[in-house]
Amino acid sequence: MVPTKMLLVDDDEIVLNLLSIVMEQNGFEVKTASNVADALKFISTETFEVLISDLHMPGAGDGLTVVSAMRHANPKAVTLLLSAFPDVNAAAHAILLQADEILVKPMDFESLVKVIRRRLLEGPFDARVIEPVATILDREAQSTTNHWYKRVMNEPKLTTIQISRELRCKHLPQILKDLALRLRCFQPLGSRQMPSSAAAAHGVDRRDQGYTAAMLVEESRILQVCIFETLQRNLTAIDFSTVLAEVMTIADEVDCQLSYAMDAYVGRSLLDDLPNTVSSPRG
Repeated sequence: MVPTKMLLVDDDEIVLNLLSIVMEQNGFEVKTASNVADALKFISTETFEVLISDLHMPGAGDGLTVVSAMRHANPKAVTLLLSAFPDVNAAAHAILLQADEILVKPMDFESLVKVIRRRLLEGPFDARVIEPVATILDREAQSTTNHWYKRVMNEPKLTTIQISRELRCKHLPQILKDLALRLRCFQPLGSRQMPSSAAAAHGVDRRDQGYTAAMLVEESRILQVCIFETLQRNLTAIDFSTVLAEVMTIADEVDCQLSYAMDAYVGRSLLDDLPNTVSSPRG
């Protein structure tokens, strides 16, 4: 009978060696990795039926990165995460979207082996449909707009300007499309290579509607909050291995859009301040 192949990942060499010995004694064929980079190399070159990874590890990446890579390379593998934090339930909802189970350290080896065998019989956590964050933002654009409008209408300093919902939300459809485009184009952080005409038009409109610059900034802050809430509601569809870079890109793009809006707002203000004189022809 061919032994079940297992990958163990833990930066603690003592724990890693003990786990390896116990698992081999229980009939598993074991490979070990003491960091995320080595684990990813194994996952890309070999096929495993079980992954056991520490959740928190130093350096780039963590257990979620390893689990996500395994899900892509071998969706049928059973994936277990180990955490030294007893209050792991707070993070369980998000993590279990990719890992089959979270086990709290220290865990006795006999119980761990039982969990592994049970999971092998039951099969892995149901495969999720993964969507790019840009696709999620496109799909949830109306929902994000609704949440943004609700938050704005609960902010007294913004509702001092009384305008219709249509005018208040007019900029959002294109703003969100521009944001999704930025995610798909993989522009580097800090890039201003994709100027948003919608953001610039929004700055002009808000100046004409009587907004202050501070109100424009507050609207942008609320938009960023609503976008992240949208992602939180769609955690089951998110690839955790790329989400950090995408969140950073979102924050950068929202700030860029605010910058374009502020430039247009200030430009309109300067234009409004010009003397309104008409030269008469000489007689």
